[in-house]
Amino acid sequence: MKPFKTFTVGVIGCGMISPCYFRNLCDGDNKRFKIVKVKGCSDIKPERAKQRAEEFGILQMTNEEILNDPEIDIVLNLTNHTSHVEVIEAALRAGKHVYSEKMIAPTFEEGKYLYNLAKGKGLMLCAAPDTFLGSSMQTARRLYDAGLIGEAVAGNAIMVRGYHHERFRTDPERRFAFCHGGGIIFDMGCYYFASLINLLGPIKTVSGFSQTRGANERVYMHPDQPHYGEIMKIESPNNTAAILEFESGALVTLTSTSESVSEHYFMIHGTEGQLKLPDCNTYTGDVEMKLKTGDFMPMPKNFMFTEDCRGLGLADMCYAILNNRPPRASGELALHMLEAADAITNQKGNYKMTTTCTRPAPFAQGITEYPEMALDL
Repeated sequence: MKPFKTFTVGVIGCGMISPCYFRNLCDGDNKRFKIVKVKGCSDIKPERAKQRAEEFGILQMTNEEILNDPEIDIVLNLTNHTSHVEVIEAALRAGKHVYSEKMIAPTFEEGKYLYNLAKGKGLMLCAAPDTFLGSSMQTARRLYDAGLIGEAVAGNAIMVRGYHHERFRTDPERRFAFCHGGGIIFDMGCYYFASLINLLGPIKTVSGFSQTRGANERVYMHPDQPHYGEIMKIESPNNTAAILEFESGALVTLTSTSESVSEHYFMIHGTEGQLKLPDCNTYTGDVEMKLKTGDFMPMPKNFMFTEDCRGLGLADMCYAILNNRPPRASGELALHMLEAADAITNQKGNYKMTTTCTRPAPFAQGITEYPEMALDL
């Protein structure tokens, strides 16, 4: 083990997901990852950065102050996806490593640009989601790697959400999920992409369909919505279906829609059994296994990170830098997922993937008392 150090982080973006990160990364009773030290935060709305800074005992900063601060090693980008390219590029050009919320860019071409920029500068660009590092998906990985369900031949993943922001949302910033590059397959599909790649390895071929169901323009209906009566534009597909062929040979159907009511279904079919998996937007949940004889049985989880662990991928990136090893929520994984989503939304037919990625290394099981030790392995 190398001498312990901390990595100083500046957070850009203090919106709805930021409290989850701050609780896990900042000093206090809920701090999970000692390798991370958050110095300050900024936001396009200074009053929001001020609120987060006061709440979590850090500095309120501007983007420029974060980028020019020699103490800050990493920029944690929590802006919405429409700002990702601008923020990530500026951070990389300032010589900072970057961990970003998903996806890294609205388009595959922009994602390639950022990935190559980071690589050319010798910097790490990593990205969410990191939920596949939680106890559930790590348990599924252990069961699969042990050969208990045999070789995966097929899978089914269905993610259903009922966004309908124009009907009931009062937060004016929620429309980003309907902006270009922000449809359901980008907003939620990456959780399933990451979990599938964690289990089955990289994707070889994508064949997908996408559409926009309902009107492309909708009217804000909630009287407490600041934009009540105005138009909410739908700029990205909200209904998709795809078949993913993995390098391993497994065929997986992936269906997503934001036009129904929330539900999920996730199953891996192997030659000797099946794995029934929980919602990928969580770090924990029941993992069930069924063999050729018998019924589905819940599997014991002997892995760490059983609660909301936003920031886990960032902490793993820090240990990767420290120990000179690949990060698990890597830039190549992020780019691979983005290419698959791009192929689906742009209906590129029987599309051969041009990127690949290394299957992320699993965690060792049994380290539960001091879970951060697992990241140093």
